[in-house]
Amino acid sequence: MNKSQTIIDVIIPAYNEEGSIAKVIADLPKEMLRHIIVCDNASTDATAQMALDAGAVVVPAPKKGYGSACLQGIAYSKACTQSPDIIVFIDGDYSDYPDQLPDVVRPIIDQDMDMVIGSRAMGKMEAGAMMPQQIFGNWLATNLIKMIYNYQFTDLGPFRAIKWDKLMEIDMQDEDFGWTVEMQVKAAKQKLKTIEVPVKYRVRIGKSKVSGTIKGTLLAGHKILWTIFKLM
Repeated sequence: MNKSQTIIDVIIPAYNEEGSIAKVIADLPKEMLRHIIVCDNASTDATAQMALDAGAVVVPAPKKGYGSACLQGIAYSKACTQSPDIIVFIDGDYSDYPDQLPDVVRPIIDQDMDMVIGSRAMGKMEAGAMMPQQIFGNWLATNLIKMIYNYQFTDLGPFRAIKWDKLMEIDMQDEDFGWTVEMQVKAAKQKLKTIEVPVKYRVRIGKSKVSGTIKGTLLAGHKILWTIFKLM
């Protein structure tokens, strides 16, 4: 893939991230990107305006759900005159380090990989950035994927990159907590060339909508396990 001609779009699902979204956008290496697409997932705060002011494209995603927001971002890229070569997904809470985007896309550009997962397990993680139940859930899910599909992952991290044509082939469907694991299970089933790169991770700005509540944690855990077995 020719680095100078590579078209990269970034998709950021965002729900009530007015305190962090501008920081995420500011730290992205804009010289590498065509569009920064913030998918406003029915926020009740100033997320959309903050994203617009920071220079992003804002796409309404009124149906609540992490995957639903990501699907709206994909639809925006699909509607462009020219399809991107690579889609990058990153969260809007500033827990990831957006300036590591070159590290996440490099294996696709230089090694012709199909998908890259930014692994928090392999990288440097700030104390308290992930709750114990998240760490355990990641361990369980990735080990089940290895056992069932014979594909090695260490994380279901949100910071990831995938070739556009491969993203179209795997035909993402999940509209909520199963989004990341659906992508990885489908990549394993279709034998995509995948690799993980270490990424740093810090305590997010604001309260987590998933791990910040017992209900959210249980729902996410159930959906992740259900997705792994559903796609067998």
